Amino acid sequence: MHKLSQFFNNQFVPVGALLGVALVIAALIGSWTAIVVKNANNTLTVTGSATQNVSADTAKWTITDNRTAFQAELPSATNQVIADAKIITAFLTHAGISAADITLGAIHTNQDYSYVKSNVNSPTRYVVSQNVTVTSNNPELIQSLAQNTSSLTNQGLILNVQDPQYLISNLPQYRISLAGAAMQDARARAEQIVKGSGESVGPLRSASTGAVQVMAADSIDVSDFGTYDTGTINKTVMVTVRATFAVQ
Repeated sequence: MHKLSQFFNNQFVPVGALLGVALVIAALIGSWTAIVVKNANNTLTVTGSATQNVSADTAKWTITDNRTAFQAELPSATNQVIADAKIITAFLTHAGISAADITLGAIHTNQDYSYVKSNVNSPTRYVVSQNVTVTSNNPELIQSLAQNTSSLTNQGLILNVQDPQYLISNLPQYRISLAGAAMQDARARAEQIVKGSGESVGPLRSASTGAVQVMAADSIDVSDFGTYDTGTINKTVMVTVRATFAVQ
């Protein structure tokens, strides 16, 4: 480590050498590596990362059926929503979704604030709605159904169709396996940094993992607090570790 210190403390380092150092630093920043050298403790802190492409194995999708009605029409609108839910359920089961994977939410009645009364004595209009939620271990099927709901709207149903959420049920397993790979990457980077200095990477002094990043495939959209993309089936899971090694 003292050789690294002598190099940076030398006031007459050639311009070519300085340029080489600058290029190395730029390359390290571009490859997601954070480096801290502590001369007093003879340690080197490096951030390593590991990624794996993963496909979602679970999908959650909600369809909301709506009917508007004035107060006197609420019983009829409620019955219509119940009938609509049966049509939606039939649409799903006919496509291969198990009835056990379909959940009907409570029927809600709320004032329709988008309705503009013609005068203060005009009746209040309401929205009667019910959620039909399906959870499936076949994300590709859910994706296909979400793109083809015209058969429902063609029957007069008034729907609010949410985008499906594509999830990874066994994410903790990837977190564990990738943490080990990220640690190996951190050591390899540390060894590359000290290569040629006459020093060597010693035992691990401390380590911590960063937030897990679940991104769309081949994305680099990361966050300090972690991110979880639910809009795509194919994803990239990334785990980072911050490791401090002794330098001998």
